[in-house]
Amino acid sequence: MNRWRVLVCVAPIGLLLQAWLLLCPAFADSPHYKYFRSGNSADVQTKTQGGFALMGGGKDLDRAFRWMCERSGGGDFLVLRANGDDAYNSYVQGLCHVNSVSTLVIPDRAAASDPFVAAAIRKAGAVFIAGGDQADYINFWMGTLVQQALNEAIARNIPIGGTSAGLAVQGEFVYSAQGDVPNGPDLSSPEALSNPLSARVTIVHSLVDNALLKDVITDTHFSARDRMGRTLVFMARILQDGRARRVRDIAVDQRTAVLLEPDGIATVVGAGSAYFFEATQTPETCKANTPLTFRGVMVRSLRADEQFNVLQWSSSVGVSYTLSVESGTIHSTLPSGAAYPSISK
Repeated sequence: MNRWRVLVCVAPIGLLLQAWLLLCPAFADSPHYKYFRSGNSADVQTKTQGGFALMGGGKDLDRAFRWMCERSGGGDFLVLRANGDDAYNSYVQGLCHVNSVSTLVIPDRAAASDPFVAAAIRKAGAVFIAGGDQADYINFWMGTLVQQALNEAIARNIPIGGTSAGLAVQGEFVYSAQGDVPNGPDLSSPEALSNPLSARVTIVHSLVDNALLKDVITDTHFSARDRMGRTLVFMARILQDGRARRVRDIAVDQRTAVLLEPDGIATVVGAGSAYFFEATQTPETCKANTPLTFRGVMVRSLRADEQFNVLQWSSSVGVSYTLSVESGTIHSTLPSGAAYPSISK
């Protein structure tokens, strides 16, 4: 049985119990998950609007969180993570007028299979997946009640967001990072380009079922960590392995987000760029311990307030260009020859 207790909260003498509960964050103690809640202790049902806030990592972007809160109808905002604490609770409460903000820390498969965890997701008016290590989300959540509840939330038009690892798991295809050493260095572009069949290039299928992101893989912290090369390897591998006839990618810079409407219109917000890729040609050379050769990857780069239609995979704005990889070296049709139209750190 779960035990409830109050965390570091001082209530002035004489306040009514209901008011005291509204002010004092609660914590659910379980052998597996941790649950922190601030705001109203009673759930509410609100009219929600679906949509997806695809955040590239780095400093949190207020505009993207406000967008999610508005679409929650002022309901219960839920943060999911595999480790960490409830730091998002006070941040979201400071930005938004919502009924409550809660954080569920789901650190293993036992927690992800707990009915309380699934119920919390099903009651949420908005769900945000925090950053961290996407391998944890794949290892702990796939095939559990968490995965089922997330997909039910999408079907009910609950707004879903995620940053860094929380964005990495939202496409149909997911770079899972399961081949990485815990707390070791990220897979780099030079490493991936030199050996596209490396054991570290791990791609899994569908943690979440989002029809708008069919055939799509995502990447984050994009230009700041120079992830262009590894994104091209991910796309080449999906085609090489026969997992799709075409592959698309949405890559997002730090301090930047793509706000995706249910009708397929995506608006870029924030300080950097978002990149929309498409490829249909299988790579010419995609072998173990051999640099990649992969041609004909179309890219459109957009900045703040520019829009892209993901259903038509097109836009009339932004910068359009083509990339090719020749023996592990990226070539671009941009006048500068660069892989990025501009770099936003």
